[in-house]
Amino acid sequence: MPITYKPLWKQLIDRDMTKKDFAALIGISTSTLNRMSKNEYVSLKIIDDICNEFECTPNDVIQHVPPKK
Repeated sequence: MPITYKPLWKQLIDRDMTKKDFAALIGISTSTLNRMSKNEYVSLKIIDDICNEFECTPNDVIQHVPPKK
């Protein structure tokens, strides 16, 4: 996958927040949370909602992983 949500998961650990609590706070569905857990794409609106709630930038939520050559 070219995108990973590892920075977000680290933030949740730092905030002592479960993924379930995170989903409720942001207002995302279980299926969206599952896609994120699998490093699948979600809408930019969701990334924006996370950044607004956590007062951070997209780099604090997602990370681009270049393809292996």
